[in-house]
Amino acid sequence: MKISLNWLKRYLSCDLSLDKISERLTDIGLEVDGVETSETIPGSLEGLVVGYVESCERHPDADKLSLTKVNVGAEELLPIVCGAPNVAQGQKVVVATVGTTLYPEKGDAFKIKKGKIRGEVSMGMICAEDEIGLGQSHAGIMVLDQDAPVGSPMADYINGIGGYKGKKAETDALIEIGLTPNRSDATSHYGVAFDLAAALNFEEEGSAKLELPSVADFALGSSKLAMGLDVKATEKVVRYSGLVIEGVSIQDSPEWLQQHLKAIGIQPTNNIVDITNFVLHEIGQPLHAFDYDQVKGAKIQLDCLAAGTPFLALDAQEYPLRAEDLMICDAEGKALCMAGVYGGKDSGVSEKTVNIFLESACFDAQSIRQSSMKHNLRTDAATRYEKGSDPNATIYALQRAALLIKELAGGEFASELIDYYPQPVARPEVKLRYKRLNGLIGVELPKAEVKRVLALLDMPIISEDEEQLVVAVPTNKTDVLREVDIIEEILRIYGFNKVPNSDKVAYNLSFPQKPESLKLRHRLAENLAAAGYTEMMALSLSKNSYYETLYPIAAEKLVEIHNTSNQELSLMRPSMLMGGLEAILHNQNRQQDNLRFFEFGKTYQRDGQGAFVETERLAFFLTGKKQEENWLQAQTDLSYYDLKAVVENSLAKLGIDLNARNIQQEVIEDEKPWAYALQASIRLGKTADELLVMGRVDPELLYEFGIKKPVYFASLNWETLMKVVAKKKVKYQPISKFPSMRRDLALVVDKTVRFAEIVKIAEKQAKKWLKAVNLFDIYENASQLGEGKKSYSVSFIFLDENKTLKDKEVDKVMQQLIEQYEKQLAALIRR
Repeated sequence: MKISLNWLKRYLSCDLSLDKISERLTDIGLEVDGVETSETIPGSLEGLVVGYVESCERHPDADKLSLTKVNVGAEELLPIVCGAPNVAQGQKVVVATVGTTLYPEKGDAFKIKKGKIRGEVSMGMICAEDEIGLGQSHAGIMVLDQDAPVGSPMADYINGIGGYKGKKAETDALIEIGLTPNRSDATSHYGVAFDLAAALNFEEEGSAKLELPSVADFALGSSKLAMGLDVKATEKVVRYSGLVIEGVSIQDSPEWLQQHLKAIGIQPTNNIVDITNFVLHEIGQPLHAFDYDQVKGAKIQLDCLAAGTPFLALDAQEYPLRAEDLMICDAEGKALCMAGVYGGKDSGVSEKTVNIFLESACFDAQSIRQSSMKHNLRTDAATRYEKGSDPNATIYALQRAALLIKELAGGEFASELIDYYPQPVARPEVKLRYKRLNGLIGVELPKAEVKRVLALLDMPIISEDEEQLVVAVPTNKTDVLREVDIIEEILRIYGFNKVPNSDKVAYNLSFPQKPESLKLRHRLAENLAAAGYTEMMALSLSKNSYYETLYPIAAEKLVEIHNTSNQELSLMRPSMLMGGLEAILHNQNRQQDNLRFFEFGKTYQRDGQGAFVETERLAFFLTGKKQEENWLQAQTDLSYYDLKAVVENSLAKLGIDLNARNIQQEVIEDEKPWAYALQASIRLGKTADELLVMGRVDPELLYEFGIKKPVYFASLNWETLMKVVAKKKVKYQPISKFPSMRRDLALVVDKTVRFAEIVKIAEKQAKKWLKAVNLFDIYENASQLGEGKKSYSVSFIFLDENKTLKDKEVDKVMQQLIEQYEKQLAALIRR
């Protein structure tokens, strides 16, 4: 939020420098992010002085040039070559001396240099008003009044006479405040001035004087143009005030008002609209002015219209309304304005407007925020309302704006003051215990100091005793509702810096819980990075649209949020997949096709009872080629088996064997978002916990994303992995002194038979000596093997830790294996 120092000084008078003001604002919780300088006239007329033309003659070599001698208050007259047709002896003029930088109305700034023009020396420039940013005229040089003091800086001269065409040469400091969402009381210049005055007067009584603009002159006139009011959406309207003003004159605002608005980045429109913007940023209360004659039936209705009703807004765009949007309508039910958010195109103030209806209201903060976010209309009014506006400020703001309109646009008050306020909002009463105050702050504050701070913050004491107070909180502080909030307010003004630092250091010895999840994450990440994988970090937020069609998930399982910065990201991600696909698309759009990512993160869903469930996961994403192009090795595509390898290797690092007996594997087919996947769960007790799912992403889903190459994805439940690791005991086993023996076997089986079944039979039959089973070839040929058949070439490694195995012992085991394969899998052994 930008605060103009000149504007701030309209309400606060103090002797502090800009640096001190910035420092004090930061101390009281209004952190200053930066300060920049603003000038009403670019360059502030620096280097320009009042000159007197002592002589003026024709240039000997140019008919349209004149040779002048100008007195600028120096010891010598300045020779200046001038091309203006109206330059003459005896004039008071504006002179830009050598070294001055000029900022013309059109074109770039330029610097005045000593030079020669057609052979004659020129030591400056006699200026026209457009050449120094004071107007548009270039018909000739500016001729000043004869009482202008020669040699006087031009800035001092025009400021002394009240400005030139309404312009004064003034500078302003723009203070950028990083306003936190809870500070509804500080969304305006007066709100900031109030807080600053409280802090300064606490340090030194009377050092700052605060003054709120008076509305004592406000008085109602006739009731010629009444305005009816019908509030139907009562739950969304806290207070609604309004007034009809007739006979206004729509024109440009005076220079002072325009300068205030321009300083904070608001482009002036006309005097009526500018006044509503001015009051908004002055006291934080949004206002809206309607063209009274465009309100059919002279009646305002506050209602919610049917979903899909078109609303033509000020930006000439049509917005389909939601059934929950609070609208300001006329007697015929036509939408004039989206309440608290945006005005309508046909009902606003234009150059033809003669009568206006001025509105000042307080709407339900949540309703305004939802409408603003859903329609992506982030206006100054909406940002004030969604923080919580003060319902007890609407009348003052209305009167303040009405008096300014009467002063700057003419007109008369032509109706009664409308004020719908069915349930007046009283000041919240909050209890404050001295013991709790001193305990939280860490230093004992004198009771008199506490009461003084409360008085400066306009928090009167309702009741008190030796141990506690009950204070009434202003209704513009929507966040101050608890005892701890009162304590924070006191500490802001008392001064955080006054709380002494303790000279003691307290610490506790703690021991990590086994297994150390973070340490294992780092170790696994280092191994993956060494293997060529890149760690990514996607947003925990995701788009709702993904889980409606691309990856359908029941709405009751999704965790929705109200995202004020990006309405598209309205979900906490239920899956790691979509963030990974976004990362792949981002990289592929930049010619990075060969990608291997891993990510540690959380997914968020609701369970059957609606409770929130956060699950920590490890995800893998693979796409493209295994290696970059080179002359030595042919390129091959990454496949499901590369994904399976990295998953198994990662599990092995944690001491988990994917083929262990307590791990159950199940094939998933034709289920979004999978084209093919393997799901595994592990039995740790009476129930089986989810372990992982991995496979190839559905090509249709990739097509919708715009990804043209296959993507392989795995999602591991890190929490389950940690449970397994916690139960794993590290065992030391020396390398065997005895040799191992290998036997190979080729089995012709049905295509439906998985390699895991072969491993399972081998482990059961030869568990005593069997150390490893490896698949080293798969062969398919219908003419040789038969339709629907395939051949697995499998190696078996046998080892006895206590002796050297004999051939006949291993052969016996192999014969038993062959019998079981023939019996259980109907396998044909190729010999």
